[in-house]
Amino acid sequence: MNIYSEFIAVILYIFIGSVGIQFLYWAGIFSRLAFYKNTQASPASSEKKPGVSVIVCGWNELENLKKLIPRLLEQNYPLFELVIVDDRSSDECYDFLLFESFKHKDMKLVRINETPDHITPKKYALSLGIKAAKYDIILLTDADCMPQSGDWINQMQQKFAGGKQVILGYSPYTYHKGFLNFMIRYETFYTAAQYFSFTLAGLPYMGVGRNMAYTKSLFNANKGFHSHLKVLGGDDDLFVSEVATPNNVAICIEKQAHVFSVPKTSFHAWYRQKRRHLSVGKHYTFRNKAMLGLMSLSQTLFWCTFFVLLFSNEYWPVAISGFIIRTSTQMWVLQNIAKKIDNTIKWFFIPIFDLLYTIYYIIIGSSISFSKQVRWN
Repeated sequence: MNIYSEFIAVILYIFIGSVGIQFLYWAGIFSRLAFYKNTQASPASSEKKPGVSVIVCGWNELENLKKLIPRLLEQNYPLFELVIVDDRSSDECYDFLLFESFKHKDMKLVRINETPDHITPKKYALSLGIKAAKYDIILLTDADCMPQSGDWINQMQQKFAGGKQVILGYSPYTYHKGFLNFMIRYETFYTAAQYFSFTLAGLPYMGVGRNMAYTKSLFNANKGFHSHLKVLGGDDDLFVSEVATPNNVAICIEKQAHVFSVPKTSFHAWYRQKRRHLSVGKHYTFRNKAMLGLMSLSQTLFWCTFFVLLFSNEYWPVAISGFIIRTSTQMWVLQNIAKKIDNTIKWFFIPIFDLLYTIYYIIIGSSISFSKQVRWN
């Protein structure tokens, strides 16, 4: 056997192994979300419901808050308060928020003039907002977000039934024309499908702060963000990783509970945003690193070895067969998930964007590995 034959044989074994691992992830983990049955919440009524504190932190977010606050105050829920944390804004945000807090008895304003050195700004702002909250249920979103409906609070609150303490919601990006927008929406959809599926498998590891809820008592019992105070980011995924268990976390994927956000409009801005988000991954637990790393590694190896075998004289039928097994399973699972949480993702684009997502992951992952610092802005 010559060197080339030995090389192709090794590639073949890697390809078969990666197909097998990928199939196990898609059929064993992601399929849980594909088969998940929604438990539709009933409309909010005058019956006794627990109070909810909605917390929004903003830094120079005047225009966004002008749009968001009316939508939040109009929520169809009988007992809630709105806590707005003005984080060192230099625009006219404080004056606007102060006026609004006088107008609305259910709105509370927290002003931050300076952030201590031992904690990152977002975590400090969230900590003060949670401290000021009077209800145990804490519901979070960002200033540049917008709930899909007036039933957002009700949908998220009802998931606390049965002793749940952490609720993970979905926050898609708004649709705009163009390749970048489609890529951003696919990446967001894929990430959500991932953490929802792992949660249903009893392996919760993250949530998204644009649409997430937990109890104040759980936050206090965990001493807030004490273990990662100086880590940029992680106020959602690292916190969930610490406090969520197979029994205390639930997902909320009902469309009335979606919270939309405006996506980046340039590749450079999106690239920097994703580097910030992915850089937090190095602080994940060993278990979470292992299960996510194996999934990403097998996906990368699948595509790399597929193209090598595809152009080989002997094993191209194996490459085609493996591709069909893995990709048809993935497409079927993701399309069923898309019907539940995001109908804008079409099945025929999935293989293309799966390959592009793999390339993007390699590029950003490499840049994080070889970069000493990730900046916040």
